[in-house]
Amino acid sequence: MSERIIQDARRRRIRRRIRRGAPSADVSDGGARPSRHQGRRILATLDKPMVAVVLLLLAIGSLMVFSSTWDWSNKTYGTATGFFVEEHLRNVVLSVLALVIFAAIDYRFWKRFAFWLLLFTIVLLVAVRLFGEVRFGAQRSFSGGRFQPGELAEFATVLYMAAWLGSKNARVDSFFFGLMPFLLVVGTLSGLIVSQPDLSSAAIVALTAGVMYFVAGANIFQMGAMGGLAGIVSIIVIESRPYAQQRIADFLAGFNDVTLSDYHTLQAITAFLRGGWIGVGIGHSEQKFGALPAPHTDSIFAIIGEELGVFGAAVVVALYIVFAIRGYQFARRAKDNFGSLLCVGFTSWVIIQALLNIAVMTGAVPSTGVPLPLISFGGSSLLVVMIGVGLMLSVHRVATRRKATSERRSDIASFDRSWRNRRARLSRAGDRSSAAAGRQ
Repeated sequence: MSERIIQDARRRRIRRRIRRGAPSADVSDGGARPSRHQGRRILATLDKPMVAVVLLLLAIGSLMVFSSTWDWSNKTYGTATGFFVEEHLRNVVLSVLALVIFAAIDYRFWKRFAFWLLLFTIVLLVAVRLFGEVRFGAQRSFSGGRFQPGELAEFATVLYMAAWLGSKNARVDSFFFGLMPFLLVVGTLSGLIVSQPDLSSAAIVALTAGVMYFVAGANIFQMGAMGGLAGIVSIIVIESRPYAQQRIADFLAGFNDVTLSDYHTLQAITAFLRGGWIGVGIGHSEQKFGALPAPHTDSIFAIIGEELGVFGAAVVVALYIVFAIRGYQFARRAKDNFGSLLCVGFTSWVIIQALLNIAVMTGAVPSTGVPLPLISFGGSSLLVVMIGVGLMLSVHRVATRRKATSERRSDIASFDRSWRNRRARLSRAGDRSSAAAGRQ
């Protein structure tokens, strides 16, 4: 009898720690030093569909990085697997390790660092503007272009917005407690990124934060006003940047005559036309030999279309669709608003990047420099995306950890899609089951 009382007390202690958001060493798989057996159990509990999608995208990316750089590496370094492939594979291995580490740690542990990461990111954005390297007319990177604070800003935005909006509850739709702080944070980050200049990263930060703000329960009228304000600011920024005006002009000219499109878009369309339905084969692209700029980074989707054809490009698009579906399912099943918003933010971040890259390569939007997530060559960009995926997997692990059926039901967070309800579109734990009970 006394042993049962001790076990009940231990369970209550664990639940109190979880409600406070603190990781507990008492939790079966959340200890500070998991044993080898616990490590295998953690790997076994990772969501297999999401892991499979990520690994497939990494495999396709590694193959296409090799295909698009072997001639360049051979001429520059004397070997087909020179700097680019070796560097990319090192980045992939490091990123996979980071994913596993962040998936194994309870995601709520990182909530306490959200504000400090945001502050550190702002300091880096100021520092890169003062001391960063000028590459291709922009001052946005350190260490030979290997680290760009703008990419960290996208990650920090998701983490901070999830922590901040998840704690606001009904005050999200307030002007002073919701909209004004939101505009201050997003405006500061976007303004610093635009000054580099890096319009694409600023747009990704604003769009991702906007999606999270809407899902958290923003007032729909305030969202409309914010969209109008964003449009006015975008026009002002474009008018102050001659190169942005030229890209818009080339994009509009391409509607009347595709040959008048900007050089980058025209070469990408040529690659797709050469590829046809089944492609010209791995390694047989001609556009990568100088015609298509950055074939291993921003233009890698065009190389996929040329070498693997429409079918190969469709497979990549299908993988991103599965990624989006699974990521939003994680958000729906998360046990708290912080976890739900993390999954919404990181999923939206990856999909927005992918959509922008694919849209540029197919001539659907003006040309801009956005890598294809999980596929393009890159160091910091790949690392931060994989850490984000690791946090999403942690949210899923915590939500699906084996427990009593009644406790599991009370932890599920679901979406409230009612447009009349301007409060959080992520309900509190237990709302869904209690509402069902009320209807019965």
